[in-house]
Amino acid sequence: MNSKPMASPTKHNDGRVRQVAYEQFQEALLDGRLRPGQMVSQRELVGMLHLSIGALRELLPRLQSENLITVLPQKGIMIPAIDLQMIRDAFQMRAALEREAVLHALKNISDEVLLEQKTLHLDVIEAVKSGATEELLRRGQEIDSRFHSLLMKSTRNELLTSAYDINNIRIRLIKLDRIRLNSLTLPAAFGDHILVINALLARDRNAAMEAMDRHISNARERALAL
Repeated sequence: MNSKPMASPTKHNDGRVRQVAYEQFQEALLDGRLRPGQMVSQRELVGMLHLSIGALRELLPRLQSENLITVLPQKGIMIPAIDLQMIRDAFQMRAALEREAVLHALKNISDEVLLEQKTLHLDVIEAVKSGATEELLRRGQEIDSRFHSLLMKSTRNELLTSAYDINNIRIRLIKLDRIRLNSLTLPAAFGDHILVINALLARDRNAAMEAMDRHISNARERALAL
């Protein structure tokens, strides 16, 4: 009886190292160690991310293919600046992906899960009325991210989810640079979410897609306004 060859432990470990390096790069972007428009050298990245030069050089092609960096020969590595074109492109991509997600969420997300999401959103909106503390804003950001992730996972399509995850890095950078959650933006964004949730609960395809389009358009306009 023939058996399938086992995966090489070395290859498995190499893949894990590359993924950890990628996650460390994301963290550096999102915590501000790497800033949009910044130029860095390979040596600086090695020190910042605690990688070997070999691991970094394996990581660079992936980052380039995802447009998260630009390698400039003899100059260094450029972190793309957040400009109007990047904002428009990122939100257009987001709209396409999340419209598809809404169609699947109508069929695949239960009323129970949607009602739980609605309660989470309403609780935060009510809490903000007493003051938007750092802890509350952090909680709001987590609920926001998990809501959109929930919708994408409802597609049960790894290619769509992967594309969303890559684009979401750009969206999060834009938010960090231009759309900080506060006592005004958080209730507005969550109000948009509730309209999406209500449409999903009603299993109203047109209303759900219109609500999602409105939500993404509002977020895009807030980013472009600054």
